[in-house]
Amino acid sequence: MPKLLLATTNRGKIREICHLLQGMPFQVISPIDISMKVVVKEDKPSYQENARLKAEAYSSASGLITLADDSGLEVNALNREPGIHSARYAGENASDQNRIEYLLARLKKVPQEKRTARFVCVIAIAVPREKTLFCQGECHGIISLAPKGRNGFGYDPIFYFPELEKTMAELTIEQKSQVSHRGKALKEARRLLQELAEKATT
Repeated sequence: MPKLLLATTNRGKIREICHLLQGMPFQVISPIDISMKVVVKEDKPSYQENARLKAEAYSSASGLITLADDSGLEVNALNREPGIHSARYAGENASDQNRIEYLLARLKKVPQEKRTARFVCVIAIAVPREKTLFCQGECHGIISLAPKGRNGFGYDPIFYFPELEKTMAELTIEQKSQVSHRGKALKEARRLLQELAEKATT
């Protein structure tokens, strides 16, 4: 069974992606599994370019088909900030809690009905000596007044789905996979990976 490398060391993201790729004809591994260290400076101006940068860097270093994602939270009242800077919004070494506190402070005077936002995820699949493939997903919601829920990671505790009456951090991993930006992007990624697997066996 061919290996698929995930270009991330974020354990929450690894757990989520592995769940969403269950049943695929690949052995899914992370850099942690193979003690691999690749430094990638995510300084490009778009999700797609940053995802490509990570996927191709890890694929080049490992020789493996590699999946990378770049995702971000875009808040309309903040002119779509933090966007591609979501992970570094409160500083390079900020924790998830630091980032949430900083974002809520920025929105302190913004009423609930104007706290609309979306999550965006772009996935890049780098294949050695072939063209890098892309897929994208997004979901829409509202930034809550306070964090709620213990599941997920990042901004999940403050991303509220009005139709579900829950934050993303209150959803089970199965529920999240149906409605999240990453779940939607990975649904398309599964199709692309299946085609790659079939191509490899012909």
